[in-house]
Amino acid sequence: MTDARDAPAPDGDPPGLPLDRLRGFLDDAAPGLLDGPLAGRVVAGGKSNLTYEVGDGTRTVIVRRPPLGHVLATAHDMVREHRVITALRDTAVPVPTTYAVCEDPDVIGAPFYVMERVAGTPFRFEAQLQPLGARRVRAISERMVDTLVALHAVDPASVGLADFGRPEGFLERQVRRWKQQLDASRSRDLPGIDELHERLAASVPAQGDPTIVHGDFRLDNLLVTTDDEVSAVLDWEMATIGDPLTDVALLEAYQRLPLLMDTVAVSDVSRAPGFISGPELRQRYAAASGRDLGHLSFHLGLAYFKLAVILEGIHYRHTQGQTVGTGFAGIGEATVPLVTAGLAAVKES
Repeated sequence: MTDARDAPAPDGDPPGLPLDRLRGFLDDAAPGLLDGPLAGRVVAGGKSNLTYEVGDGTRTVIVRRPPLGHVLATAHDMVREHRVITALRDTAVPVPTTYAVCEDPDVIGAPFYVMERVAGTPFRFEAQLQPLGARRVRAISERMVDTLVALHAVDPASVGLADFGRPEGFLERQVRRWKQQLDASRSRDLPGIDELHERLAASVPAQGDPTIVHGDFRLDNLLVTTDDEVSAVLDWEMATIGDPLTDVALLEAYQRLPLLMDTVAVSDVSRAPGFISGPELRQRYAAASGRDLGHLSFHLGLAYFKLAVILEGIHYRHTQGQTVGTGFAGIGEATVPLVTAGLAAVKES
């Protein structure tokens, strides 16, 4: 996984990952995976769960655990994330190979899992894409959409995920869940956010056939090779079985976010020349999937609400000193613009 990285902690252990305890677990759960003394570091850029590169000088793997002092408890289930990645390994959806999962929080301080280090770049910034040129940027962003189509084409039962979620009432639960998450991280006045929740709760539409949904699908949660192919889809902590249009709407919300504010709250790749636009994104997905995207207003409103709550939770953890790494200071500036966009979306419906 190629990305900028934070320096290791002074004592040799990256924050939140005691390497001696990890070594003991791996010797039992995955003997021979790593043989020599371990070194590790936080992979910078993630704002939710913590991702580490850990190696023995010959081989490198990826370890994932919840953030320190996390408040979005239901969004950081490592066992579920491990399960869905493992289930998708023989499908058209590119995912890393998984090696082990640990449910015991006493080992390193939280549940975690270990997976393959896949070659590729998680493009997060316009500046990373610009040197590639508009033609390559277009191809990468189109393959991003195609990968989402491939995910939604997987029959959950065929990969052992029939019980991975409860599709009935999915949209109602999403509205309720993200309100609960908002209440868990409230620390300041957020104009309009309660109105947005009320409008969503009062206008939940009928949903289509359920699929596996990623829950946070965007370009920097994918790894892209030097040949502009998607080599892996990452960050499955919010995956479930539900309405696939929630993934499409959230992807469009991420595409629009850089246009709503001057600072980079999550990613500004959609500003790069050649990057697929919102209408083009919908058209490509609809043509390949056969799904009707003619009425996406509720889903867009929910996407903006969800994204606002996620970023507000990260802002809350940052103000409490519970984040690791850099890039958190401006996160809180995104919440109100997202709420405004969400209200505009639901008022159109």
